[in-house]
Amino acid sequence: MRRLRIMLRGLAIGAAVAAMPAGGAAAGGWLDAPLRGSLFDGYALWEGFYVGGHASYVSGGADFSNVTQSVVADALRNTSLDSTFGISSWSLLGKSDSNGSGFGGFLGYNWQWDDVVLGLEANYTKADWSAVSANSVSAQMTSGTTTHDVTVDARSSIKLIDYASLRGRAGYATGHFLPYGLIGFVVGRADIATSATITDTQTDNSASPPTVTTVVNQASDNRSDKFIYGYSIGAGLDVALAPNVFVRGEYERIQFFGLGGLSLYLNNIRGGLAVRF
Repeated sequence: MRRLRIMLRGLAIGAAVAAMPAGGAAAGGWLDAPLRGSLFDGYALWEGFYVGGHASYVSGGADFSNVTQSVVADALRNTSLDSTFGISSWSLLGKSDSNGSGFGGFLGYNWQWDDVVLGLEANYTKADWSAVSANSVSAQMTSGTTTHDVTVDARSSIKLIDYASLRGRAGYATGHFLPYGLIGFVVGRADIATSATITDTQTDNSASPPTVTTVVNQASDNRSDKFIYGYSIGAGLDVALAPNVFVRGEYERIQFFGLGGLSLYLNNIRGGLAVRF
């Protein structure tokens, strides 16, 4: 019975629209007509498949504080310098913030119960975002009769290639608007490079005059197309522009893991355009 009442209501609305004077229809435009052939109690029908494209502004940050330890330890593995002075535990790098952009596409499906809309969506973004941190730390230390003037030059960078997400959405339909929240699982690819050069200037004070020797040790860890993963949360608004066309504005926060000691987060502000089927 409820479905019959809804159908009758839709027919009544359609008849009322068809009966409008030409001037009134032109003045009101399509916004006065139902979306996808039906309008339930003042909200549009969003159920069904959709596909679209998007562009995004990306603001993010990377924390490189824990990425150099293994590289420095590898560079000094054949010396006693690290075991004596614990150089690999030095805090060499810090945080770096950067802005970038992205573009891509999305497709999904919505289920609707009255004004409640639940959806599942796949989203892909080709990213243009990178961050880098570099620093030089020096210290003087003594072991026995030998003075060590040690300088560590470290550098680490990350370049995000792309990422894809599978997201669940929950929204509330009101008029031609669909505000929603989202949560998802994200998989991405990135190029990560870390290097360290340790210069040890050794002064043997037991000799007369003291003798000076310089030893340089280097190591690097470069990983291309490394898979990283994380989660996303956010909120957005879909707005129907035509019976089967809508635009989207969205904020999404992504936290990545699996970066070998590096921590990465992204804030995405997106605009999109899509069609429904």
